[in-house]
Amino acid sequence: MTAINAQPVIIIGAARSGTNLLRDLLCALPGVATWPCDEINYVWRHGHRDFPSDEFTADMATPRLARKVRGRFVKMARQSRCEFLVEKTCANSLRVDFVREVVPEARFLFLVRDGRDALLSADKRWKAKLDIPYLMAKAKYVPKTDLPYYATQYLGHRLARLMSREGRLSTWGPRFEGMDDYVRDHGLDACCAKQWALSVERAAEAFESFDEDAVHPMQYEDLVEDPVYEIGTACDFLGIDASDEQIEAVCDGVFGTSVGRWRTRFDRDRLATLAPILDPVLTQFGYEPCPVEADKTDADAAPLRRAA
Repeated sequence: MTAINAQPVIIIGAARSGTNLLRDLLCALPGVATWPCDEINYVWRHGHRDFPSDEFTADMATPRLARKVRGRFVKMARQSRCEFLVEKTCANSLRVDFVREVVPEARFLFLVRDGRDALLSADKRWKAKLDIPYLMAKAKYVPKTDLPYYATQYLGHRLARLMSREGRLSTWGPRFEGMDDYVRDHGLDACCAKQWALSVERAAEAFESFDEDAVHPMQYEDLVEDPVYEIGTACDFLGIDASDEQIEAVCDGVFGTSVGRWRTRFDRDRLATLAPILDPVLTQFGYEPCPVEADKTDADAAPLRRAA
């Protein structure tokens, strides 16, 4: 197995859970780098591009596929001349064991955010307009043999958006098994909730078998409330040698204005519909369950976060 000349750092988290923020804060520190695009899901899926979901099992990480993916890590580490190489692909939350099989020396940061706030943000991404610069940045890392496949797939998704009564893409974000049928039968709201719940639940289950020194759990609300402390703790865990002044500088401007935004956006009926999907995972991670008496107009109420 080819050695990666940098410590791989894998950020695991559901879509719209602050994983971009965490990655960007870390990569603003000396000696830390990442890919110059948002995600490299195309790289992780190479060899399994036709698989209908992102729920890969560990035995799908064949030696040939592992060499291909690791080759991308080796190349990026060499190009950036970094000590720590950060990778963030939200779909990896559904295949943590597969990722560990490919990059066994990686250290993991597991970031969790209140699913109701994540859902609000995910809904916008499902309905987002075409972003050419974003698309081109990701396309550079699509394996050449897979380019025709993904180009055709992408055009199909955009066509589906034009034809959709909801004005949404046919798919977005981590794909769980049966997602196409689920969004059709239950609607976008429920699908976003299911996407978040499964991403968090599957990752947490996988991490139960990890050694403590391989994974560091974090919560988005803590990160934006006290970013200096949270990034400092993450640096200690990873072994990143950063001074207090450097950490304070990269964390300047981090605010938690989006925390609890769901309280003014969800009405009682919407919460009642989503509660069976969200509540089991919310309570597992210390968040209060969906309050059926939530009032959409209660803009001044303090955001519910952790159970007492």
